[in-house]
This record gives sequence, structure tokens and C-alpha cells, in this order.
Amino acid sequence: MYRLPSLLRIPCIFCLSFLVLLATGSAQAGTIVRFSTTMGDFSVELLDEAAPQTVANFLGYVTRNDYNGTYLHRVVDDFVVQGGGYRFQEFVGPIDVPADPPVVNEFNTSNVRGTLAMAKIPGDPNSATNQWFVNLDDNVELDTDNGGFTVFGNVLGEGMVVLDAIDALPVVGLGSKAPSAPFYTESYNSDPGNFVYVNIEVVDRFSSAPHVFEHSRGLLITSVSVNNGEELLSLNMNLVSDSPEVTFQVNMESLIPRQGSYEGIATYSTSDEKLRIPTLEVNNHGNVSLINNVVLARSATNGEQFILESYEE
Repeated sequence: MYRLPSLLRIPCIFCLSFLVLLATGSAQAGTIVRFSTTMGDFSVELLDEAAPQTVANFLGYVTRNDYNGTYLHRVVDDFVVQGGGYRFQEFVGPIDVPADPPVVNEFNTSNVRGTLAMAKIPGDPNSATNQWFVNLDDNVELDTDNGGFTVFGNVLGEGMVVLDAIDALPVVGLGSKAPSAPFYTESYNSDPGNFVYVNIEVVDRFSSAPHVFEHSRGLLITSVSVNNGEELLSLNMNLVSDSPEVTFQVNMESLIPRQGSYEGIATYSTSDEKLRIPTLEVNNHGNVSLINNVVLARSATNGEQFILESYEE
């Protein structure tokens, strides 16, 4: 959907040994998923034990990349941020994320602020499929409505700062597939690129670092300023080779707009076709380290791949 002028293939230098800064602390009780959005990133710990079928249903969509490149179609002030149902296809418009069979309702946890829950059809407790929402307030009335809305995760750390920023955005009503869709520009100009987009990936640990590489998953998550701010993007990449060259493949569905730059954002220039990450946090099977000045050069043979050129420990 969104294309980096030349940020389309990245090598992986992270299969090398790293200077360990710290070991991960106590193990997380549940699966961790990272939401990368137009407005910033936040992470959620899933309630694997309290809502196992709901978690398995959600992770099915995540592992198939079904949520990557989707947009938030419903935000109700001080109530919920909702997504998971739709993505925008150029020259077509909003299209449905294919839905798996509905999951059995597993209400066990209250819909308080900062919880992740499943949306469903009114009057049918067992109708949740792909749409999820985050509670922006203590919405305890949802605990008794329609059999109770199944909570299956908790937002971690300072993640609600991102969700509150999304809540503060203006919204536009464009029908059933965008009843109150937030947009991040000053005004909505009929460009779906103004919507708030989302990627969701399973990660091994919670981190608030802007650039993360998970060795065990071969997953790199980053945000990039293209040509000195001409375009700002969030995206993720997958390690496809560590020999003879460390190489990453850009997940094209994960190319989403990013609102606002920040100190330490990665940069990409079409003049030399290199991606530069100032500081990358690496999780190497439980050991966390930082590497600096990572340079990835776009492949001459595959425009969606980047090859590791250099880095500093």
C-alpha cells in the first residue's frame, strides 16, 4: 500500500555476537504482541490462560499478517479504539480482513481501562472474529452486555499514552467500514492515507525501544524518515538469510504512514539507497544488547531487500 522509494530490502547483521547489556527479567506470563501505529507503538500482554481460545484466534490473524496494514475504523471518545476489520486497497477502497470462524465467548476479566477485548455482533455472544478494541476507560457496562465482552490482553508500560493520542484525533464517518475513523492530518482531504494504520507482531519481550530486532523470530521493527522527512513510515522486516550476507526482506503489507518524527528515528536516502538506524535494540535469545550506527544497503537485485553493510558495538 505505501512504498518506500528505496527502503525495500534490509540485511541482518544481528546474527553476530553482541555485547550484552542486560538479561531479560522475569518471564512474561502471557504472549506479547507489539502494535505499531501511525501515532506510535504500544505492546500488549495476552491472557493466554484466562482466554485461551480468544488468544489463539487473535494470534491466528497476527501470524498470517492479516492485521498488518489495517486501519482503525472506529474510535469513540473516552470509550474504545477499535480495529482489525479492514484495510485499504488502492483503486478499490476498504476491503474486509478475511474472517475465521467465530470464537466462543470467554468473558472472565473486566473491561477496565487499558484492556484489549474482542468486538462482536449485538445479540450474539459467540460472534467475535477479527475485530478487537482497547478500552479507553473503565467500561464495566461491557461486562454484562451481550454475554460480556471477552478481555484477552492488557496494555503494557506507557502504551496508553499512544492510545490517548489516537483518542484525541478528529474522526470522519465514511460508512460501515469507517464509522468514526481517526485521521492525523489537520483536515480530512478524502485521502485514506490520513487514517491511523496498524501493524501487529508477536515479540518475545516487552520493549519501548523504537528500533528492535528479535533474533529468534528474525523480526526487525523500525520507523524511518525518508529523504529528510519527505515521508515518515513504520514497517517491519524479516531475516531471510545470514549467509553469505545478512539480508532482510521488507514486509510490504507493513509499510504504514507515521505521524511526526522523533530523535533517533531511522533514516533512508534515495541518493545512496541506504537505511541507517542510529541505535538498534537486539534481543538475542534472552540477552538484550544495543548496536549503533547500523547501515543497511538496498539490494541491487531485489528492491525489497536490504543487506547489512556495517555497524558498531
